[in-house]
Amino acid sequence: MPTLQPRYDREEFARRGQAVYEGTIRAQLAPEDAGKFVAIDIESGAFELDRDDFAATERLLARIPDAQIWLVRAGQPAAYRLGGRPRYSERA
Repeated sequence: MPTLQPRYDREEFARRGQAVYEGTIRAQLAPEDAGKFVAIDIESGAFELDRDDFAATERLLARIPDAQIWLVRAGQPAAYRLGGRPRYSERA
């Protein structure tokens, strides 16, 4: 399998990915899709949806081997959350 190479800088990649998601894909999603990963080819607009990020990206790559994949999570501001849980004060 050939090594995928990015064709856009980070800012352009993110701009395109978010534009495709907001402009065409988001309206196609059902309420039960909330929390699923959406793997999007930012050049064609093709996408795959799955609870597993790897499964979604692999299905998209099977269809479009040189896909430039932007990954989002339906209904969430980001695909992944970094860090721990929020800390709460023990003050009462």
